[in-house]
Amino acid sequence: MIQHRQIIAMGGGGFSMEPDNHLLDDYILQASKKHKPKICFLGTASGDSKSYIERFYNFFENKNCYPSHLSLFNGTTDKIEKFIFAQDILYVGGGNTRNMLVLWKEWKLDKIIINAYKNGTVLCGLSAGSICWFEQGLTDSIPCQLTGLDCLGILKGSNCPHFDGEPKRKPAYRKLIQSGQLKNGIATDDGCALHYVNEKLVRIVSSRQLAKAYSFTRHSTKTGVKVLIPDYLG
Repeated sequence: MIQHRQIIAMGGGGFSMEPDNHLLDDYILQASKKHKPKICFLGTASGDSKSYIERFYNFFENKNCYPSHLSLFNGTTDKIEKFIFAQDILYVGGGNTRNMLVLWKEWKLDKIIINAYKNGTVLCGLSAGSICWFEQGLTDSIPCQLTGLDCLGILKGSNCPHFDGEPKRKPAYRKLIQSGQLKNGIATDDGCALHYVNEKLVRIVSSRQLAKAYSFTRHSTKTGVKVLIPDYLG
């Protein structure tokens, strides 16, 4: 049986930003093709915030799935690889992407996640949980700055979340691509998600009618932007 590798990268949205709008999270659960998938929350970027983890459980315990979480700060398990490989979906929350990637590397969780992905575990997330899958991302990990960050590199190019929700991101992303500090890439509004299968973008979906994605391509004198209209899930 051919194993399909899937990543769903959200610019923003899901249970933590849209608690009364289930469209993106329902889409993620359906992507696993399991009747009752095991979905694990990784809140590393928020320092494994207790309230963030509680919101995850409050939402997904009412869905047809088995929710769990992995904490690096509070020591959920000493069998991390076995625990991750048992999951159908890994859901990465927002927060400080730079800190998250440093911790993942220290715990070798980056390699474990990539191996789980190759074996069919669906990867998804918003904000930090979106840009981490790409070669590069636009991040606010350094206070008062928007900078480029090298990420896991599963997906080619760069990524910018919260494109409509944080006004400073639009000029910053364009500038960094035009200067060559970031590779060509794709930005997403809050409520918009990119669905990749075998590292190819196959569908763009949204939980908000006006949410969009934007493809950025650097040319010699300017950076071109193409608006990508998603499939509204409502």
